[in-house]
Parts: sequence; C-alpha cells; structure tokens
Amino acid sequence: MTDSRPIALITGGARRVGAAIGQEFARRGFDLIITYRTSADQAQAMAQRLGQSHGTRVRTVRCDLADPDAAARACANAASDAGRLDVLVHNASAYFPTPFDMPLPWETVRDLYAINAASPLLISAALAPLLTRSPLEGGGCVVAMGDMHAMGRPRVGFSAYGMSKAALIELVRVLARELAPNARAVGIAPGVVAWPESGYESDEASQQAYLNRVPLRRTGTPHDAARLAAALALDMPYVTGEVVRLDGGRWLA
Repeated sequence: MTDSRPIALITGGARRVGAAIGQEFARRGFDLIITYRTSADQAQAMAQRLGQSHGTRVRTVRCDLADPDAAARACANAASDAGRLDVLVHNASAYFPTPFDMPLPWETVRDLYAINAASPLLISAALAPLLTRSPLEGGGCVVAMGDMHAMGRPRVGFSAYGMSKAALIELVRVLARELAPNARAVGIAPGVVAWPESGYESDEASQQAYLNRVPLRRTGTPHDAARLAAALALDMPYVTGEVVRLDGGRWLA
C-alpha cells in the first residue's frame, strides 16, 4: 500500500454496513484497512473477495474499541505501515438499551462511550497527520456513522447509547475545525439501514412498529449508507462539519 492508490480505514469493516462501505470504496479504486473485534473470518473472506473482484489490497486489523488507547495505536500503526490515509470511516459501534427501570452500571455507560465516542476521537487525533496530507480533492475526510435519534429525537430507554452517539456527532463539528483547511469531517445519521441481529428490535413486531413512523415505510440498506459515505468523502469537497440524516423521513414523523 505505498503506490498512488488512495486508502480508506473503516472500523468494524468486516460485516453489515461496514462491509458495504468497504465494497463501495473498493469499487471506487481504494485499498482498505478494515478493523474487526471478533469477526476475523469475515474480515479475511472480505479481503479475499475484494481482491478478486476489484484488485483491492485489504489489510485486516484486530481492534477493540472498548479500549480507546489500544484502538488508536492499532489504527495508527496500520495506517503508518500503509504510508498514507485518505478516508477514515467511524462505523463500528455498540447499540443496546439502558432503560431507567433497571440498574444502569457505570461499566455499561463507560463501554458505550468508549466504543461510540472516545475511540473515534483518539483514532481521529492519531490519524490526523496522514489525513491532512491526503492529495484527494478537498483533502482527507473523516466520515462518522451517527444516529438520527441522537440529533434531538432521543428514544426512551437508550440514554447511554444516545448520549454517546450525540458525542460522536459533536466530534464531526469539532474535527471540521481541527482538521481544516487540509482535511474535512462529515457525518451520516441513519434511522434504520440494518436491523439488529439479536436483542432489541430484532423481532418483526418491533420492526414494524418502527416502520409505521417512517414516511417511506421501509428501511434503508447498507448500500444506501455506503453510497452516501463515498459521495460525502469523494464527491463533495466543499462540505465539512455537516451531518446528513439517512432515515426515510423518520425525523419528520
């Protein structure tokens, strides 16, 4: 990864939305660094698949965002070895309810904040020198995957998660100032682009109740998120500090 091909680092890039984002950047000529926590097999399979289909060189890095210092070191080492970094996508996150009618341990709050906000902050700071040297039009770009409910539409029962994602959205604005004028930061705030695989809202009844409040009456897809991430990072070089809702109109209802 030392020639003229651009490089994107995607946290949680082995599965679901992260994998779709990686595929879209690969389609657009990027090499990739993807992090994973437990999905080593999926990460290796994705690397092989993208190498065969697009000639993409993919480095996989084990990274636990619950330890922000270690996560930042792992990402910085991988990007330094690659020799450049053009796009950083904060995709990995933790999502689960913390209702007030149950105990709310500090360890739970700490882990949600570490994964959803503190690790993105430390990783961005560690990778800023490379991002600000990117030759892309508009400079390097950070893309943060937030949540539309963390933009003033809080959901009952998700206090710790919502606060951590609100911090991530504020990070977009902070980075837009800190990285300017040589790099940018943007955010995407999905409603639903991929249902949870287990736990809250993994059942059909809960999913339908949510969709009843979405004007388009359907979910988005991981591909929707991937196309928007690539467009913001590559096609809109004068946009920074903005967070785009990707929610089928759910914000309005």
